[in-house]
Amino acid sequence: MDLGKINNDDFEGIILQRCGKKRSEVHCGPAFGVDVSVINLPGGLALAMTSDPLSLIPSLGLQESVWLSVHLMANDMGTTGFAPMYAQMVLNLPDYLTRQDFDTYWGFVHQYCADVGVAITGGHTGKVTGQNSTIAGGGTMLLTAPAQNILLSKYAQPEDLIIVTKQCAISSSAILAMSFPEAVINKLGKEIYEDACRLFYKTSSLTEALLATEDEETMVSAMHDVTEGGVLGAVYEMAVASGNGVIIENTAIPFGDTVRQVCNLFELDPRFCVGAGSTIMAVDKLKAKPLIEKLQKHNIQATIIGKFTSKEKGYKLLDQDQILNLPYFATDPYWGAFFTALNKGWK
Repeated sequence: MDLGKINNDDFEGIILQRCGKKRSEVHCGPAFGVDVSVINLPGGLALAMTSDPLSLIPSLGLQESVWLSVHLMANDMGTTGFAPMYAQMVLNLPDYLTRQDFDTYWGFVHQYCADVGVAITGGHTGKVTGQNSTIAGGGTMLLTAPAQNILLSKYAQPEDLIIVTKQCAISSSAILAMSFPEAVINKLGKEIYEDACRLFYKTSSLTEALLATEDEETMVSAMHDVTEGGVLGAVYEMAVASGNGVIIENTAIPFGDTVRQVCNLFELDPRFCVGAGSTIMAVDKLKAKPLIEKLQKHNIQATIIGKFTSKEKGYKLLDQDQILNLPYFATDPYWGAFFTALNKGWK
């Protein structure tokens, strides 16, 4: 297996056909390109849930590690159109972590969960000898909502326009800058470094997801969180999940000067880099303009980058009057860039 998330071949070959007992109430189980699972409950309700690693990244710090841990799960939950309600946390902490540091770490877990309305309902906490990973366990967030109103990325429809919020590579640019501050300041300047650091706290996308589903005028068909594989990876995953084709206008894909410079420094294409904080939204063409205007009123950038098509038309990228096949990379290039910089001795 490569670094990062398991690729689709291994997911289908190893995991998908062996998922325990089949139960009729499972409305949506494990699926490529789908952020959440949904279990039907009595009375027309459903339980939606998502799981992610919990971060403990020394180069970022305790507070920033917790921010990522909580908000990456909340971002996934937001794609249902509802806010998360509960969380289970499993912490396998490194043995070097002091009691004071754990107290600080857990204080931020409590704070950020409370901020998004999440009650922590249980889990497991312990220390592990020799645990030197930047992953310190895993978490699961859950919510209940009317079953018929829960959105899934596989609900995107042909001819739906594709909106991306904010810009590409928000989280990867921020984390790389914060992890290698001396290199970024020396090569790009203090202003770019500070702007990249400010991007870090834009990695939450829960607000725009809830805005996009709060009334009929701006209701979206489906949403997908941008994580590994970046904006174009998320679009591809959403197309596969929904059984659609897609065509994307390359020049419409948004990224600012700071992201461009940081990605160039680390030899990354921002279109394919982990981009937590952005959401892909599928929306009827008649509702796209009101939705964009609504998001902009809340200072959230929103850009139409293409549309879903019939599956027979494939996955396409329009680039300078050329129609190319839309690339998809199973391994996010961010990982290689991070470890390349580390091996170069960048600080």
